[in-house]
Amino acid sequence: MKTIRRKSVLISFLCICIISPAYPQSSASDSSSPTYQVNRWATGVVCGVGLFTNYLGIPKLLNKYELSLAEIRALDKRTLNRIDTWALKQDPSKRGAFEKYSDYTLWSSIALPLFLLADEQIRLNWLDMLMMFLETMSITTNIYEWSFLGPNFQNRVRPVAYYDQLSYDERKTGHNRNSFYSGHVASAAASTFFMAKVYSDSHPGIGDNKYLVYGAALIPPLVLGYFRVKALKHFPSDVIVGLVVGALCGILIPEFYRVKDKNFR
Repeated sequence: MKTIRRKSVLISFLCICIISPAYPQSSASDSSSPTYQVNRWATGVVCGVGLFTNYLGIPKLLNKYELSLAEIRALDKRTLNRIDTWALKQDPSKRGAFEKYSDYTLWSSIALPLFLLADEQIRLNWLDMLMMFLETMSITTNIYEWSFLGPNFQNRVRPVAYYDQLSYDERKTGHNRNSFYSGHVASAAASTFFMAKVYSDSHPGIGDNKYLVYGAALIPPLVLGYFRVKALKHFPSDVIVGLVVGALCGILIPEFYRVKDKNFR
């Protein structure tokens, strides 16, 4: 719950910065061929609407009705596929520590694109990059909250509810209906794949080495997904879907803005 609120506050702050009047770019930027073409006002509106719908979706996620004792007793491990049963072979006493690790990994992953500013070519167009990043994260969160795949439409019970070692109070919370899919992993993947996409587009000379960059982008969301399973928050399939959704957002949204015509001025 706290993680969702922190994410919303961070995105809100960035949105305020973006919707303010755009500053003129440096002459060095004007003389170089741009990688992306961003309409700042239009993108700012998209981001603003996205933030508003994010806020509308959060209460629906946090206020689901509690699991009844009958529902918990009816949970059957045999209905799970072989991969997902791994989530039911964890040590529940360590779930709190792994939840903290997952939060740290999430925020570190979201902050990673800041390293793009170390690249001079990217830094010259930092405002456009920031706007694309905010739009990417906002759309990723909206897909999580409002698409049919997300927990506002799916009520898959988290692994924690399957553990008989835990008390009924720990297992019954309505938030335990939000297992599918992993929003943490989706956000992390959107951030790291955005970073890989922007870097690769800005440096076409790296050639096939871009696949190494995308491979590196896989690492943070995979580590985060591991922590989320160990924290009894998600099944492996929840993590996989979150990774796919986030990666697609991180790649496709910058691609939408990429300048295809190299003679663009």
